[in-house]
Amino acid sequence: MGIIKKSKKSEINEPEPPKLVRRSANRHSSLKTGRTLSAKRERFETSSERAANHQKIKRHERLRFIIATSGLLIIIFLVVGLGLFLANNQEDPSSDSNTTTPAVIYKPTIEIIDEDTGTGVTGRMKDYIGQAEMDFRELGLIPVKAVIPSGAIREIDFYLDGHSGYIKTILDRDTAVTVEDAARMIRYLEEQGITDYQYIDVRLPGRAYWK
Repeated sequence: MGIIKKSKKSEINEPEPPKLVRRSANRHSSLKTGRTLSAKRERFETSSERAANHQKIKRHERLRFIIATSGLLIIIFLVVGLGLFLANNQEDPSSDSNTTTPAVIYKPTIEIIDEDTGTGVTGRMKDYIGQAEMDFRELGLIPVKAVIPSGAIREIDFYLDGHSGYIKTILDRDTAVTVEDAARMIRYLEEQGITDYQYIDVRLPGRAYWK
């Protein structure tokens, strides 16, 4: 029986059978399956939607904050403006001509002697004498006459009942303050036991002299 030998040429042309590869080797393959790409795409879309929703919520919160702040500023502006309007238009009772108490003018009842006949007794002098007369009477002092001395500037002398001297006053001072200073000086002299004096000078504010 003979032995058949294969020629080298036939051995070269005959294809080799496929090699079996382990499943773990596919992990290193660069080929991506359709299932893996789809899963990654879903994860990417979900992350993008989440970021977009977050940005949308932030925009809505920012818009609400701006609206609330603007509304608060408008309310404050309206309240302040209304307060200023009411303050400017509020009537001042002291400036109302209907409620203003007219100045009371007292006419003198005592004798008035003008030593300088060329000047005469003016209306202002008469008003001053009348007001001073009332102020003296309110303090319990009774004036009997008023003398306008010759050559004096705005000076008026009052003679009081029961007192030896007279009171020097001036038109520039308020009658109430002048009479109060005179009454205080009279009390001081009486406390010192002085009842005989020529005059008391109360023409300067805050000061009184006697002679």
